[in-house]
Amino acid sequence: MKRIGIIGLGEYFPDKVLTNQDLEKMVDTSDEWITTRTGIKQRRIVKEGQATSDLAIKASKSALKEANISAQDLDLIIVATITPDMQFPSVSCLVQKALGAKKVACFDISAACAGFVYGIAIAQQFLANSFYKNALVVGAEVLSSITDWKDRNTCVLFGDGAGAAVLSEVKRGGILSVYLGSDGSFADLLKVPAGGSRYPATHQTVDNRLHYIKMQGNEVFKFAVKYMTESAQIALNKAGLSCEDVDCFIPHQANLRILLAVAKKLGLAKDKIYLNIEKYGNISSASTATALCEAVKEKRIKRGDIVVLDAFGAGFVWGACVIEW
Repeated sequence: MKRIGIIGLGEYFPDKVLTNQDLEKMVDTSDEWITTRTGIKQRRIVKEGQATSDLAIKASKSALKEANISAQDLDLIIVATITPDMQFPSVSCLVQKALGAKKVACFDISAACAGFVYGIAIAQQFLANSFYKNALVVGAEVLSSITDWKDRNTCVLFGDGAGAAVLSEVKRGGILSVYLGSDGSFADLLKVPAGGSRYPATHQTVDNRLHYIKMQGNEVFKFAVKYMTESAQIALNKAGLSCEDVDCFIPHQANLRILLAVAKKLGLAKDKIYLNIEKYGNISSASTATALCEAVKEKRIKRGDIVVLDAFGAGFVWGACVIEW
């Protein structure tokens, strides 16, 4: 099998910044309460009329530019999102159209906050087996569209953004291992109840605010720590490595307390963990993608480093990826 790595990265965030001070005017909360419980100081929010595909397209163009390939060189586009522009067509097809990538396969995946890691795992298989040559994997979300801005427990957490990666064959390093997992028995702990085939949109579902994120935070916290810790350990074991070998740990930016708890269980020093949750909050599938992009830009990752992507989300789903940069 071919050695597959990331050859280009890109990100995009909307211009609008929503601070904790702004939220103080919207719900009964405070900057201190949000910061101490989540580590978040601000998040980005789309302007009116801006959709997930708009963010995905901008991130994708940046990734293609860094990879030094054109959209015509792509064979596969995967978009991970839980906030598509519409039920169909897929966001990936809208990205394909905008990029002018004529000869590609396109599909979206719904793996919540673990979406980008799932997308990387899927793309790697297609490329390593020579089914395709170049793949674009995007994590893009407009979580503000499914956030209940009257719910003080959830509205402080989420934001909007997109990150993208171009994958191709590399001569050295690349993706060393991937681990994915899930447990649907916990599906009710984190969900958007209405809008699908079980509860189609009605006046009643709208009045009951069932089209917004519902989360049992304390339970989600415990499982996130457990499965993110296990995911990283299993992925490292599959690569023949240990936590001592990790140079940069990039977790899904869900909640600072979760991330520090995972790092403690793994025995990772804080300077090995990349955090940008303070600036962007939780942006689901885009979180790991944008954090990886920023870590590279800030030179927190250098050639030959061992990088671990680690994510957990609704479903529950989780996964980790070990990369030699």
